[in-house]
Amino acid sequence: MRAARLIKMVLLLQSRPSMTAAELAGELEVSERTVTRDAQALSEAGVPVYADRGRAGGYRLVGGYRTRLTGLARGEAEALFLSGVPGALREMGLEDAASAARLKVSAALLPSLRDASRTAAQRFHLDAPNWFTEPKAPELLPAVADAVWDDRRVTARYRSREAEVERELEPYGLVLKAGVWYVCARVVEGGSFRVYRIDRFTAVEASADRFVRDEEFDLPGFWEERAEQFARSILQAEVVVRLSEDGVRRLPYAVDPASAREALAVADEPDGDGWLTLTLPVESEKVAHSQLAGLGPEVEVLAPESLRARFAEDAIRLGRLYGT
Repeated sequence: MRAARLIKMVLLLQSRPSMTAAELAGELEVSERTVTRDAQALSEAGVPVYADRGRAGGYRLVGGYRTRLTGLARGEAEALFLSGVPGALREMGLEDAASAARLKVSAALLPSLRDASRTAAQRFHLDAPNWFTEPKAPELLPAVADAVWDDRRVTARYRSREAEVERELEPYGLVLKAGVWYVCARVVEGGSFRVYRIDRFTAVEASADRFVRDEEFDLPGFWEERAEQFARSILQAEVVVRLSEDGVRRLPYAVDPASAREALAVADEPDGDGWLTLTLPVESEKVAHSQLAGLGPEVEVLAPESLRARFAEDAIRLGRLYGT
């Protein structure tokens, strides 16, 4: 356990000019006192860890010290080769760079671990797009990706609902969600962060100017928050339904899973027939009709009356089709 922590500490110090004891303690999930002891142990083992004293002090490696990746276990090496998404790298124009990086990592590994890339590829493959969709990378994705990696401002034109709009953006990060590429960017005028679908860009021109990143920006956290906001924003209506036990089980697969879980969490106890009545947030009556129809006779719509009438009409038509 300690050996792995010491290796991680060396790699952290290799990747940054210096780190404070508090920063190292946070990354390693130990106390600052443990960081001090680990730094002393590394120094005694010949790793040139130097401690700068004072308020602006911290730990750093002296003389550009580097270590080879000989401390990796097989599971760690295989996990390293799983970290890339080949299709996404190819679409961003980074396939050659990723291939070169994998070769360099392989060369640095112990001979017994050099088959890690092959064994990982045989055991895991990520297919990001949804079923029944034809994946197509946006034409302007490489240009946006270059700007993201190089921290360059871009002037982008994109199609909105009303018209084509031009914005000056600071592109912070890319997200591939269900086969669709998005860029999370800060709008220069106003400073707000927004999310844009790259396939709606009609032109992208990179500036010669680089922007200074906000180090507090957390791409995974920002995306999770915006995705949740979007999912909630489209649920503009409510329906009251009555579900059988099988209907309750299948509900999260028919409608938005989060709204289904929330509705089930606050529902009353089942009635005498074992059916559960709940109020469900939905995008619209039309969407609810399409989604709930998949539950067949395991759901009864109680409200609104117009939606209940739709299902009554469906039942009559089905009865005619099947001769009952």
